[in-house]
Amino acid sequence: MATATESKGVTHRTLELNGIKIHVAEAGDGSAGGTVLFLHGFLELWHSWQHPLMSLSSRGYRCLAPDLRGYGDSSAPPSPSSYTIFHLVGDVVGVLDALSLARVFVVGQGWGALLAWHLATVRPDRVRALVNMSGAFMPRNPSVRPLQAFRRLFGDGYYLLRLQEPGAMEAEFARMDTRFIFRKLLTTRETGAISLSPEWWGPQDRDISLPPWLTEEFVHVLAAKFDETGFAGAMNSFRCLDLNWELTAPWTGAKVTVTTKYIAGEDAMSYNRVKEYIHKGGLKRDVPGLVEVAVIAGAGHYVHLEKAEEVTEHIYEFIKKF
Repeated sequence: MATATESKGVTHRTLELNGIKIHVAEAGDGSAGGTVLFLHGFLELWHSWQHPLMSLSSRGYRCLAPDLRGYGDSSAPPSPSSYTIFHLVGDVVGVLDALSLARVFVVGQGWGALLAWHLATVRPDRVRALVNMSGAFMPRNPSVRPLQAFRRLFGDGYYLLRLQEPGAMEAEFARMDTRFIFRKLLTTRETGAISLSPEWWGPQDRDISLPPWLTEEFVHVLAAKFDETGFAGAMNSFRCLDLNWELTAPWTGAKVTVTTKYIAGEDAMSYNRVKEYIHKGGLKRDVPGLVEVAVIAGAGHYVHLEKAEEVTEHIYEFIKKF
């Protein structure tokens, strides 16, 4: 269940690295022989990982969950160009260096999974094993820029295209109640391409009931923090998609050789649009380190929240082999 109550044993620190500050939540002593680094997704915070953080730390793992650059209590540089995938990978490496950690288990979800794929590609020496969910590996296509590809697939109304102009979508969000934003985002079961347009959000005065896995407190914590920070930092990472494509040209065709497990919710668009790629050899071709795929019944994009206990057990059963 997605709650926001901080359990005993979670400590918080702020690390200064790469000219910015990164907030990290931490639990556990590592007596089981390893550290697990959790990377959150778009419009989330470190506390999305509370269940696995507490569960795995109780089993002897040291668990770290940072707020990524642009989120929560971490710094949010004003320029979109400060959010390239190399800035983000650099932040992860900086966290590991600051804590004197040579190699860690990495768990990513959504945008955090995309970051983790890149980390495993350019710095595999820092990743002991990888568990990614809700964001399959996306091999670089040297002939098509990402935004052009999204436009062909989904049209100009797709949210990743609509948010490219700095300040535009932030202004739309500012006109809405932030708690409504997260109630809608976290509970939608739409499997098509979403726009995050005023028409998509619909009337704000309607009641959106929360499923059993999501609490009012969790929504409140998210909304309160984004009311404080705004949404620009979170959106700026997606404003670097084409720039990332340019910068990652040297890694065209690079494979992920780190030992990997992939987890997806069976109802998620991020899974259903690439189902054949995942199950018919494409993902294994690009990620030769892939050894397990788990599809979680009844779960959508936020599989780590919707099926927190099941996902945590998948993570544990995988990493305990090392």
